[in-house]
Amino acid sequence: MTGALAMTPEAVENLFTNRNGNYVFARWGRPIVPIVFGVEDQTLATVKGAIEAVAVLAGHQMAETDPELGANLMVFFFREWDELLGVPDLDRLIPDLAPLVARLKAGDATQYRAFRFDDQGAIQAAFVFLRMNDEMSRIPAETLALGQAVQTILLWSEAAFAETSPLAVLPDSGATVLRPEIAAIIAAAYDRMMPVAADDSSHALRIFARLRLDPEG
Repeated sequence: MTGALAMTPEAVENLFTNRNGNYVFARWGRPIVPIVFGVEDQTLATVKGAIEAVAVLAGHQMAETDPELGANLMVFFFREWDELLGVPDLDRLIPDLAPLVARLKAGDATQYRAFRFDDQGAIQAAFVFLRMNDEMSRIPAETLALGQAVQTILLWSEAAFAETSPLAVLPDSGATVLRPEIAAIIAAAYDRMMPVAADDSSHALRIFARLRLDPEG
């Protein structure tokens, strides 16, 4: 597939190295229970289908309910950031919600993801906020859903996909798919012998050693 990222240990490490230069990795430690707000039933099915597809790729489970939160992956679609301030109890789930909304408005942001972690450092919950301005509304629902599913299955660095999308378009069919090298990293990260969280860059070497990439891909 054209445009694929060259996978080296350093490239894997960069995907989980934050702006401060710290290696920070986490994966889900519990079954994923998604809930989607602000969309019609057809889009709801598309979003949940994308999350399920990525979970299957990872070999991770989904469930009907989370014992603590009910749902632990919450996806919000809306037109303006201020709408979040009217969501009941959201300020209890997202600390400092009002300053965050002000910052996102000032930056003209279209998306934001927040994570919560358990005592082992694994992802306990994730919150995805998508402001559907004209540009975002032109993105096919399947593409948008798959992109968000990929970016919430692991704790990637802020810059992981700033220059290269985790998705690619097949030239023959025009279908949008997950890049094979990113799929391989997700699968390797969820290997049952791998930890749910890591803060040492040697973890990237362990992921790289488990990558299964088609040399013709």
